[in-house]
Amino acid sequence: MKKISIEIKWTLIFAAMTLVWLVLEKLAGFHSAHIDKHHIVTNFIAIPAIAVYVFAFLDKRKKYYGGTMTYMQGFLCGVIITLFVTILSPLTQSIVSYVITPEYFPNAIKHAVSTGAMTQQDAESYFNNSNYVMMGLMGAPVMGLITTAVVAIFTRKKGEPRNAA
Repeated sequence: MKKISIEIKWTLIFAAMTLVWLVLEKLAGFHSAHIDKHHIVTNFIAIPAIAVYVFAFLDKRKKYYGGTMTYMQGFLCGVIITLFVTILSPLTQSIVSYVITPEYFPNAIKHAVSTGAMTQQDAESYFNNSNYVMMGLMGAPVMGLITTAVVAIFTRKKGEPRNAA
């Protein structure tokens, strides 16, 4: 467990960041009055999500690998975080759906139908906790692995050359 304690810590930070982001979306009205802009604004969660991965990799490099880290070591760190984030995604989505913003799905359905983007039946099939949980279970590993592959490039660090004396 000690080997992955840093990844567990950053998984929990990632989940907390996600919940805080969605609370802020709700408070800014993107789940109600400004729901027409939600599909744009919600994509900006990528910025803090990537930042969490960067800080996690730097933390792992400093505290576990003694200041150096290969690409593969970083990649493995990200894979573990991604796995745990994916496992937690149904819980975080359910917290959002039932606690933070239970009005989101009805509002999204109403908006999709009123703009002609979807029929009532299609909107109800799309905007619900079960579908969002499934999308999270598919999206989290894809986005996590892409983020991992890129962040591992920028957080790797070779060891300092030693004097051969």
